[in-house]
Amino acid sequence: MNAPFKPDALPEWNLADLYAGREDPRIETDLAAAKAANDELASLEGMFLEARGEPQRLGKLLDRGIRLYEEAVNGLWGVGAYAGLAASTARDDPAWAKFEADLRARSSQIAAESLFFSLELNQLEDAELNAALEAHEPTRRWTPWLRRLRLSRPHELSAELERYIVDRGPAVANWVRLYDETLAKLSAKVGKEALTLPEALNRLSDPDVRRRKAAADGLAQALSERASTQALVMNTLAFEKQVEDRWRRYDDPAHSRHLANEVDADAVDALEAAVVEAYPRLSHRYYALKAKAMGRKTLDYWDRNAPLDAAQPRTYPWAEAKAVVLESFQALAPKFADTAETFFTQPWIDARPRAGKQSGAYSHPVTADRHPYVFMNYMGERRDVLTLAHELGHAVHQTLCAPLGTLLADTPLTLAETASIFGEGLVFDRLLAEATPADRKGLLAGKIEDGLNTVVRQIAFHRFERRFHAARQDGELSPDQIGALWMETMAESLGPAVVLNEGYEHYWAYVSHFVHAPFYVYAYAFGDLLVRGLMEKRRENPESFAPLYEDLLAAGGTRTYVEALKPFGLNPRDKAFWAAGCRQLERLVDEFEALV
Repeated sequence: MNAPFKPDALPEWNLADLYAGREDPRIETDLAAAKAANDELASLEGMFLEARGEPQRLGKLLDRGIRLYEEAVNGLWGVGAYAGLAASTARDDPAWAKFEADLRARSSQIAAESLFFSLELNQLEDAELNAALEAHEPTRRWTPWLRRLRLSRPHELSAELERYIVDRGPAVANWVRLYDETLAKLSAKVGKEALTLPEALNRLSDPDVRRRKAAADGLAQALSERASTQALVMNTLAFEKQVEDRWRRYDDPAHSRHLANEVDADAVDALEAAVVEAYPRLSHRYYALKAKAMGRKTLDYWDRNAPLDAAQPRTYPWAEAKAVVLESFQALAPKFADTAETFFTQPWIDARPRAGKQSGAYSHPVTADRHPYVFMNYMGERRDVLTLAHELGHAVHQTLCAPLGTLLADTPLTLAETASIFGEGLVFDRLLAEATPADRKGLLAGKIEDGLNTVVRQIAFHRFERRFHAARQDGELSPDQIGALWMETMAESLGPAVVLNEGYEHYWAYVSHFVHAPFYVYAYAFGDLLVRGLMEKRRENPESFAPLYEDLLAAGGTRTYVEALKPFGLNPRDKAFWAAGCRQLERLVDEFEALV
């Protein structure tokens, strides 16, 4: 018999390692130090171009300038991280909302004074930069950062326009704040209950179909009532993006994200094509099999993540989830488990769901001279154990690459999801190995559904974003028009076995990635299929894999995804690479079919 799941006993983080509260004098001290470093950097304006014909002098200036830039970044990001972390557990508190917004505005003004830096460096020619790196050896460590900086070179604006964009950034960010606060205050009426967004979404996995339907209907009604606000936010931010993309000469709405990820558009297109081509063999086929296993001809949308039977699903008390994750990480290498364990022994995890806390999960790296914090809403289900492993994978990754410093540790999204998805895979393999024959089918179904949610669903989200941004070119979209795009894209990905009942047309309104980070979502599919390739390499030779994997994580953002995967013999530019990952997921569906 499982120990009862007690949400009130779950950990909450203590942010005192950062600051003791909004009035902590260290906030002003750190902002002043960041401003001092930034002002010193600003005093170097013009010197980089003056030294372009003197490689030794330019090399020394580059090293000094980038170090000052990182020092300022550490101060501003540290204070900003504290504001964001604290506010994310109190979205119903106006004082925290004001604190976060005011800090964002102050930090933006400080950072704007060094805006010249990247613009001036990008006026240098490649040959001039290369000569400076060759002439001054300490500067060579910044080569990856300079490489990423140069990617934006064709898309930079005048200094005045760049300053204008920075100055108005905090105001634009308030649209995201409005979106978040709207969802944090959401209350779905389900019978006599009033569920928060995380609680309502969690109820969609309830073993009782009546409770699932009631939660789905309640959430649909709550989202419908807020759809006009969420649509206004999406339309406004999409228009903002159109204008900036036009001025920066981006030829596609996703172009800036591809540059930030250091990924070729062709590679993303190949990924998308491989997944869409696999829809019939993956999601369409699996949901038909799941309907059969549940004695149904089709599934309603609230059955998509439901247990296969009405038995109460197994719950995992926090202590058990911790043990499963640490033992799984230990099997890979002791260093991974030891690093993850620190987050349990220190108050660095906030897992307890509560009113005002935003939905979702993340691991925030803060800065390289601090430590990450893990955020989630733990409900005791198997998926929550996997989410814990996912976010601790991020935390381990962020810790391992911290010695590089904040600028070099910053990892493109294409590799940033590697450790997190790998962590999930390790935990699932352990759960499956320990499962009884009776539990195996349910675990396998859960793993397939996680894969479909990470690969198929995220690519469907990506396609929805593309269609939304394309349609927005012709003018503002109403909530009904956005809902129609959503229904079309989701139906395409889920297949005929899933009925998208009335109310589902509003579910686009809670997917925060669409406003927080446009075109982020493909990184999940990218990471999942990439990890499937890495896990195959681990199965081939576990002992030789671990040090290569640790090296990949410790390299942070210093390597492109192609360079990072080369030691494993993997080529993500090849469509066949992505198709192979889809076939691995398809083999799980084969195994499930044999049990149905």
